[in-house]
Amino acid sequence: MGFEIRLLGRSPWRYYLLLLCFIVVNIEGDATENGSIFIYGKNSIGQIDDDFVCATLDWWPPQKCDYGSCSWGQASLFNLDLNNKILLNAVKAFTPLKLRLGGTLQDKLIYGTEDSHNPCTPFVKDITRLFHFTQGCLPLHRAKIIFGLNALAGKSFQGGSAVGPWNSTNAESFLRYTVKKNYTIHGWELGNELSGKGIGKSISAGQYAADVAALRKSIENVYRGVVPKPLVIAPGGFFDANWYKEFVTKAGKSVDVVTHHVYNLGPGVDVNLTQKILDPSYLDGEGRTFNNLKNILRTSATSATAWVGEAGGAYNSGRRLVSDAFVDSFWYLDQLGMSAVYDTKTYCRQTLIGGNYGLLDTKTFMPNPDYYSALLWHRLMGRRVLETSFVGTKKIRVYAHCAKQSKGITVLLLNLGNQTTVEAKLGITFAPIPSDSTKREEYHLTAKSLDIHSQTMLLNGNILSVDKDGNIPSLKPVYVEPLKPIVVAPLSVVFAHIPNAILPACT
Repeated sequence: MGFEIRLLGRSPWRYYLLLLCFIVVNIEGDATENGSIFIYGKNSIGQIDDDFVCATLDWWPPQKCDYGSCSWGQASLFNLDLNNKILLNAVKAFTPLKLRLGGTLQDKLIYGTEDSHNPCTPFVKDITRLFHFTQGCLPLHRAKIIFGLNALAGKSFQGGSAVGPWNSTNAESFLRYTVKKNYTIHGWELGNELSGKGIGKSISAGQYAADVAALRKSIENVYRGVVPKPLVIAPGGFFDANWYKEFVTKAGKSVDVVTHHVYNLGPGVDVNLTQKILDPSYLDGEGRTFNNLKNILRTSATSATAWVGEAGGAYNSGRRLVSDAFVDSFWYLDQLGMSAVYDTKTYCRQTLIGGNYGLLDTKTFMPNPDYYSALLWHRLMGRRVLETSFVGTKKIRVYAHCAKQSKGITVLLLNLGNQTTVEAKLGITFAPIPSDSTKREEYHLTAKSLDIHSQTMLLNGNILSVDKDGNIPSLKPVYVEPLKPIVVAPLSVVFAHIPNAILPACT
């Protein structure tokens, strides 16, 4: 039941130590199941960005409502309180945190630059218009960073299709403005959810590739002499294999990052969201998308990498007391782990704040459980991804990376089961036996009162909350003897940092 390291060749590693996974019922009636984690330690299978965890900010105004609920409040890029202490401390805690600024309304956005001849007015609700809002304008005195650009500029509509070349005039004027103001832009993303069948409207893969080439040309002109230049990112839509393959092929070297969106749980109104989140077979389904995109990029001539540009789990603003509650961390952390396995470099959560799926509460700015899950991932899971499997109950999800900014490895375990505690033994190939008894660092995440729909998360039994000054709490581990198994309680999450597991893949 302890911590074991095995010096094995690769062939038998998956089948070594296939211990009988049995159920032990103690006198109190609580069930405990044994399982085995296997980690292949010779080579990594992927590499994520150091700032893999990313979050989004959106344009939706307070009038954005779904299923009779208006959950956006003052979280729009137009009116968000950028001086809120909790917000500033929440972002600062990551250092760095990628922020993707965009969303549906970016494709109706004009930029109030000096050469713009249109009045600069905000979005106004109008159910007769595309996306149910009028065109809106970004007043540049509020601009800090802009990520998403309007891909519908200059296009005409034929049914559900947007046709014709992209008019880059207003966007290029905005690019010049940001250079003039010395704003550092990490990347410019063209369009939002216009790939494949599109949401509202769609653009053909060939035309999208041509539009991205035009954006590349604009960036080369505007940023002449500037190093490094911003990334060119597209298409920010839902994955369609044929569409993406054609786009990647025709875009060639014009695109640096290929983005797709993930809302695999369905609409926020779905009353079965919790059941989906706790169903391992349902969670497995999104792996096909990650794998297909990986293969498209690998077999093409492009050097572009894959990002998840936006992911909220449940679309139409998520669902209260699911998307903003403890239960969502099972979906979110599983997504982070799974996408990394398939060589996704960055994963952007919808949203940092706004809707029901914000990492921060829209009204109070207080961190929701997923915020702390994201922060622990960011601090513990390093860039190199390790091949990992689990022998035992299917209710355990497990991922492992080389540790971040420290020696050893970090293992993430999710127990989707609601009745059984799992004691997990660790087996690692191609690693020397530890020569010391350094204790393992463990971070156990549970819901307050064991209510998975609670918005309060506990770390090692202690409630996580900001202090009166809006400071993010420190995230301290418990220390466990290295020979003990990793114990994962029902409906809980465990990060285990094992500093004395020194793998060739991590050196």
